[in-house]
Amino acid sequence: MATLSIALSKGRILAESVPLLACIGARPQEDAESSRKLILDTGRRGVRLIMVRAADVPTYVGHGAAELGIAGGDVLAEHGGAGLYQPVDLGIARCRMVVAARRGFDYESAVRQGARLRIATKYVRIAREHFAAKGVHVDLIKLYGSMELAPLLGLADVIVDLVSSGKTLRANKLVAVEEIMPVSARLIVNQAALKTRRAELQPLIDLFSKAARK
Repeated sequence: MATLSIALSKGRILAESVPLLACIGARPQEDAESSRKLILDTGRRGVRLIMVRAADVPTYVGHGAAELGIAGGDVLAEHGGAGLYQPVDLGIARCRMVVAARRGFDYESAVRQGARLRIATKYVRIAREHFAAKGVHVDLIKLYGSMELAPLLGLADVIVDLVSSGKTLRANKLVAVEEIMPVSARLIVNQAALKTRRAELQPLIDLFSKAARK
């Protein structure tokens, strides 16, 4: 039997995925967070984990380098989901995608008056589509981190980013002014692999679905 690969990233998704992996008998055989190995054996015969950057999970799965993956809804929305089947919302890594601004910035008025907004984000596609649907003209500034600085230093009017507790926003005198979408991690499957290896993949999909409901 050929090996099946599950792509996922270190950090919160890995930490919250381990109990699910344990439920399907595919718990990593070593500490995945501290290991420098990028391919890890699991307790399930014929199933291995490959550790990649969060933004790369849909690429590995979409191109068939991994048959399955666990990716955040934010990453999938930004990627577009081409070539991917998303059968299970795993209910982990929950947070929100929001528009946030510095305190005192009249966001609603700016949108209503048709002002051209400067938006700092790493989620360029999501931001572009969200504001296009509202008929708002925007200038997008791509940043990969420390987004909260952009409104404080005058680089942008607002940011589009993920928020969990909101503590980082509050610490930097920013407030969420609009929610774009709730986010959680999903199981993703290569569509071509599902057609050719359904007998192997479907039982895993069913196990993930059952584990997510617990």
